[in-house]
Amino acid sequence: MSQSARPPVRPLNPNFSSGPCAKRPGWSVECLSDAPFGRSHRAKIGKAKLQEVITRSTEMLGLPKGWRLGIVPASDTGAVEMALWSLLGARGVDMFAWETFGDTWVADVTKQLKLDDLRVFTAPYGHLPDLTQADFDRDVVFTWNGTTAGVRVPGGDWIADDRKGLTICDATSAVFAMDLPWHKLDVVTWSWQKVLGGEGAHGMLVLSPRAVERLESYTPPWPLPKIFRLTSGGKLIEGIFVGDTINTPSMLAVEDQIDALRWAESIGGLPALVARCDANLAAIQSWLDSSDWAVNLAADPALRSTTSVCLTLKHGCFTRLSAEDRAAFAKKMVSLLDKEGVGYDLGSYRDAPAGLRIWAGATVELADIHALLPWLDWAFAQVQAEFASI
Repeated sequence: MSQSARPPVRPLNPNFSSGPCAKRPGWSVECLSDAPFGRSHRAKIGKAKLQEVITRSTEMLGLPKGWRLGIVPASDTGAVEMALWSLLGARGVDMFAWETFGDTWVADVTKQLKLDDLRVFTAPYGHLPDLTQADFDRDVVFTWNGTTAGVRVPGGDWIADDRKGLTICDATSAVFAMDLPWHKLDVVTWSWQKVLGGEGAHGMLVLSPRAVERLESYTPPWPLPKIFRLTSGGKLIEGIFVGDTINTPSMLAVEDQIDALRWAESIGGLPALVARCDANLAAIQSWLDSSDWAVNLAADPALRSTTSVCLTLKHGCFTRLSAEDRAAFAKKMVSLLDKEGVGYDLGSYRDAPAGLRIWAGATVELADIHALLPWLDWAFAQVQAEFASI
C-alpha cells in the first residue's frame, strides 16, 4: 500500500494523549458505579477507598518495607512541589533537566526557593545530561521519564547506594510502566492520569525512611502553605499515608483509580504493564526504522521512553522549510489525523521540537498502535503534497 492510499483499518481507540491518557481496555462509566458519591472522603467508606488505592499501589509496585505512599493534592505537580518546598535547603542541590517539566522544577528552585548552593545540569530535547556529574553528598532532583522529550534515564546504576543526600524523582510517566529501583529513590511522585489512565485529581508521593527523617529534623527557612505541609509539630502527618488527605479528593476519580489497579492486577500486575509498554514502543520503533520521514527524537535506543514516544521530522525531507514551516507541517498532520478520527492529541508538546508524540503506555492496545502507524504515513503524504510548492 502506498503512503498516499487511505489505510483500511482504524484504531478502535484513537486516544493517544499523553495526559489524561487512554482509559484501560474495556472501560466504561459503569465501572464507577461503586463510587460513594455524595459521601465525605473522611467517612469510613471514603477513607477505605483512599486506603485501597494506597495499598494496591504499594503491593503492585513492590515498595520496600519502610517506604510510605500517600495521596496528596494537585496531581504530580503538587506532589513534586510539596517535596521541593518541604525538603530542599538542608544540603546543596543538583538538578537534572532535559525537558519541559524538569525545566519547571529548576525554575521553581531557582526563582522561588532561591537556593544558593544549586547546580543545574541540562541537555536539549532528545538527550540526557551527563548523570555521572551527580554528587550524592547533595540532594539530587530529576525526572525518570521526560514526558515531553521521550527520553528516560537508563536504569539506576548511576545512583549511589551510600548517598548522604536525598534523591527526588518525578516519575509520573514511568511508574507502572518501567521497573524503578525503589531502594535508590527517596522521594517519588506520580499522577493518576498517566500510565493507568486515571482521571486527574490528586498526586501520589513516596517517601523513604531517609526522607521522613529529613522532614522531621529539618525546617525550611521559607513559609509553607497548608497544602504543602507534610509535618505537624515536627512529626510526619501520618494521615496522608492512610487515606486522610489534606484536601477533598474526587471520589469518582478515586473509584476510577481503583478500577484501573484492579484491571492491572487481573492482567498480571507490574510485569504485564511493563511488557505492554515495551511492546508498544517496539512496534513504533520498528516502523520508524523503515520510515523515510520520521525519527525517534531520542537517538540513543537505551534512552527511549516506552510511554511518551516523541517523533520528529527528518531534516533531509525538509531542507527548504524554515523552523516555522516545519512546525506548521506537523500541526497540519495532527489536525488531519484528528479530523479523520484515527488519532487524537498527537501533537508534540508546545515547548518541544516540532513533531508528533504517541502515548504508548499500558492502557494502549498494541493493535491500536499497529492500526495508527499507516495513518501517520497517509497524513504525511497528504500534507507533503500541500507543501510541495514551498
